[in-house]
Order: sequence, then structure tokens, then C-alpha cells
Amino acid sequence: MTNVDADNARRVLSDERATVIHQLHELGADAFGNLTGEVDFGGAFADAGAATAERTETIGIVSSLKKRLDEVDRALTKIDDGSFGVCIVCGKDISAARMEFRPTSVRCVDCKSKASR
Repeated sequence: MTNVDADNARRVLSDERATVIHQLHELGADAFGNLTGEVDFGGAFADAGAATAERTETIGIVSSLKKRLDEVDRALTKIDDGSFGVCIVCGKDISAARMEFRPTSVRCVDCKSKASR
């Protein structure tokens, strides 16, 4: 594991996890990204187009939040199993600065750059 303070990373990630779950609940979704039906998108036929657009937007936001929650959970698991801060591609330590800036990182800067080409 890289020389990042794992306790601090766990705190930051746990706080972010709670925030994302709260945002999901505000959108009427559970922690798995499933809409619970608590959100009223309107029932009038004339508003059907607007309701569909709003629902589509909400589903997109929920999907993004669920992806973020998955990244946070993966990082917390990596802290627990000792692989936090280790690049999944090359196996080298990810820099402490990168892990502090983005604690959900799974690739070092070199491997991330190669992947985005």
C-alpha cells in the first residue's frame, strides 16, 4: 500500500459515501440505484413529455451517483485488503498526492495516461 494515510482516506471516503447515499435518497433511489417510486413525476397526460424528460434526467443522475458509490466502496475495500494505492495495471504504488486528491484512483498516472490514448 502506498504511503497515504489510510485512516484519513477511510474518513474521506466514508463521508463521501454518506453524501452520495443521501443524494440518492433525495432523488428517490436506494443505495443500489433503484428508484423507489417516492418521486412524483406528474400524472397528467399533457405533462407526460415533461415528466418523461425529468425521469430520464433523474435516472441519469442516479446512474452517475451509483457509479461514484461503487468507486468509493471499491476504494474502502482496497483499504481493508491492503491494496489501496496500488495500480491495477502495473502493480506499482500510486503517488500519495494522487491518492489524496482522488482516493478512488485505481491506476497510476502513467497507466491512466496510456488508457486514455
